[in-house]
Amino acid sequence: MVECKELGATVTLVDGLINDCGAKVREGVAQYGWFDVSTLREPYRIEGKKTMGYELAEQLDWVLPDVIIYPTGGGTGLVGMWKAFEELEQMGLIGAKRPRMVSVQASNCAPIVRAFNEGTEHAALWQGATTVADGLRVPVAIGDFLILRAVRASGGIALTVTDEEMLRYTRVMGQHTGIFPAPEGAACLAAQVHLIEQGWIKTEESVVLFNTGTGLKYAHLWAEQPA
Repeated sequence: MVECKELGATVTLVDGLINDCGAKVREGVAQYGWFDVSTLREPYRIEGKKTMGYELAEQLDWVLPDVIIYPTGGGTGLVGMWKAFEELEQMGLIGAKRPRMVSVQASNCAPIVRAFNEGTEHAALWQGATTVADGLRVPVAIGDFLILRAVRASGGIALTVTDEEMLRYTRVMGQHTGIFPAPEGAACLAAQVHLIEQGWIKTEESVVLFNTGTGLKYAHLWAEQPA
């Protein structure tokens, strides 16, 4: 919020969650002709997120990993990568093999995980969503069916981790890699640990975790944590 203000934006606070903000934006679209950049309301974000799939394939010498673990709020990154892999195959740069896509959500905001476990195509609104990870506090995703299709088609899985695990694995990731991840990124490491313990991920498999932000955005959380 401070960043936006300092960069000259007019900031409006909405008493609610990201879906409530989206509703306000759509009111502005109708009333003032705003351009709606909400997730999957325009074509550009998914095309931008898609480049993660391109870069991943290129950096791994055109051999995709066995598993990709992605923190899922709106899920555009996961959907974008899945689109990228199809395009890469069409261009002859990779074969038909795909990574198993893992969708990670917070235990107190997990509409995709619930829909995955229930076998439904759409994810109903999650009531009372709470989590320290801002990017995971998405109680309903417009691209829910695209996320679920990618996860299922890949033979993947959807699972939750707790806020406490996110904070703990942020510290683990920082101490072992020098990367100070956002809680969303640490959620992926927590999920990997669970999946290895369950035998879903084998020790010889290649796994890529995506960290979607910096822990510097969450300075207030670390100030509250014991050293």
